[in-house]
Amino acid sequence: MQSQHATTRLPDADGMSIAVITSRYHPEVTGALRDGAVEVFLDAGGSEDRLILIEAAGTWELPVLARAVLERDAAPDAVIALGCVVAGETSHDRHINHGVSSALSSLAIETGRPVAFGVVTCSTMEQAIARAGGDRGNKGRESMLAALETVETIRTIRTISKQAQ
Repeated sequence: MQSQHATTRLPDADGMSIAVITSRYHPEVTGALRDGAVEVFLDAGGSEDRLILIEAAGTWELPVLARAVLERDAAPDAVIALGCVVAGETSHDRHINHGVSSALSSLAIETGRPVAFGVVTCSTMEQAIARAGGDRGNKGRESMLAALETVETIRTIRTISKQAQ
């Protein structure tokens, strides 16, 4: 099964600045997610010097690093948060997933900048690998596509608003 992402064309990333924050936990998965996101950005016309690559100790640290990047004077147009949480014997994974997804969502709303949730949340490592370039697509690619498309749409909305004045 391939990606279910609805985008039929690559958004134009020329001139966009994107931060990709990647958890080091489960690097076989998160590295593939990062590579997929970077590939989409470059294929969409993005420039390597406008791509900010940051490593996080784990998935839990993604929101605070995303906030730090977005609080910079030269904040990027969007942030891609990439991680991998595999369920274990306790409910620890659910707490991480809920906390991280809520924090990233709130951050996007607060800042008005896209913060893509590229965290693979699975029951098994095999499921995670399938979502990091395997038969279930690549969540990193999908997250970058969504972020680029959202930046384009925000720019269009702002242009329409200025023209209406």
